[in-house]
Amino acid sequence: MAYDEALDRRVAEIAEVWGATRRRMFGGTGYMLCGNMLCGVLDDALILRLGVAAAEEALRRAHVRDFDVTGRPMRGWVMIDPPGYSDEMLGEWLEKAREFARTLPPK
Repeated sequence: MAYDEALDRRVAEIAEVWGATRRRMFGGTGYMLCGNMLCGVLDDALILRLGVAAAEEALRRAHVRDFDVTGRPMRGWVMIDPPGYSDEMLGEWLEKAREFARTLPPK
């Protein structure tokens, strides 16, 4: 399964400044911050770990759906399809994921 390498580069430009590390996973990429997954790219979708409350709020927006690659949606996670992560929105989405990741204990 291919993933959007251009989106991955855009995510890397932001997340790596914060000290996030990139890993290949689930046929795409994931970014870890202090050992916790922050975000990722799968196909052409942006994956974000937001926590339950913020994910439920995000799901009310256009182009946002449950993170579900197994038939069981993961609570607290969302997938955003283009154009939901346009240039002006990508940084805002990633900052929401960073805010949540900062609440988690390091691994």
